[in-house]
Amino acid sequence: MLHGYALGAVMATFLGINLFGLFGQLLVGLINGSFYALLALGLAIIFGLLKIINFSQGALYMLGAFTAWMALEYLQINYWWALFLVPLTVGAFGILLERFLIRPIANEDHLYSLLLTFGVALILQGLFTDWFGSSGLPYAIPEELKGGTKLPFMYLPNYRAWIIIFSLTVCAATWFMIEKTKLGAYLRAGTENPQLMQAFGINVPLIVTLTYGFGVGLAGLAGVLAAPVYSVSPEMGSNILIVVFAIVVIGGMGSIGGAILTGLAMGIIEGLTKYFYPEASNTVIFLVMVLVLLVKPSGMFGKEA
Repeated sequence: MLHGYALGAVMATFLGINLFGLFGQLLVGLINGSFYALLALGLAIIFGLLKIINFSQGALYMLGAFTAWMALEYLQINYWWALFLVPLTVGAFGILLERFLIRPIANEDHLYSLLLTFGVALILQGLFTDWFGSSGLPYAIPEELKGGTKLPFMYLPNYRAWIIIFSLTVCAATWFMIEKTKLGAYLRAGTENPQLMQAFGINVPLIVTLTYGFGVGLAGLAGVLAAPVYSVSPEMGSNILIVVFAIVVIGGMGSIGGAILTGLAMGIIEGLTKYFYPEASNTVIFLVMVLVLLVKPSGMFGKEA
């Protein structure tokens, strides 16, 4: 009597499906979805709580990867320390960005913050292109995460498994902190009704600054995770930014849980599309975005205005 996997293999063979190829693409989709979820989460936090359209998120993701590479190359700071220090560094840069560039136009139309952060992204990408060129730079996988596990249906590299587990843990912890704790309640209240919170003695500008720093710190964290998988290059942020914005729109602008779930789901859908119809893999997320906007303009998890 065939057990479950053998029966599935027989059925897959009958249908002309290569299980190794299918599960391989699903793994790639989960990895991409993990990065999408982290970046979309940062965007959702910044827009949902601060109403800032942060078009520099992709450049800050690139900055995180380059900071990890430079820390290893010039200061001998290894991956594990970079995983802790780089998000703090990128978050501190984001705090300076919010304090001196974004805050002066905080009461203007959202378009101004979009154009400003887009300009910051272009400046960062141009600077790193001048300094390091456009070719990618390698970043080694840490020794503890090299190798992999042979599963019945695929080979699972340890570092890929680490990315998925760690990013999901960070996303879940962030959602819990914002939605279920007193600190998260202060964050939401401070941005929804700042005058009332200030009347209670809460430093609302500080909350805004720290929230922005935390959101861009998530981009820096994603950059460190991505450095050993993709080559570290100035274009890596621009290539992923538009996809992440589409994911945020699909999930609902400002929906924290929606950004996480949609990021993972879109990564899996993209991976499946690469297997069954590779020609559509670069556009399937945008097709889903169009369909969602036609049915529910506020996004799958967004609230109606």
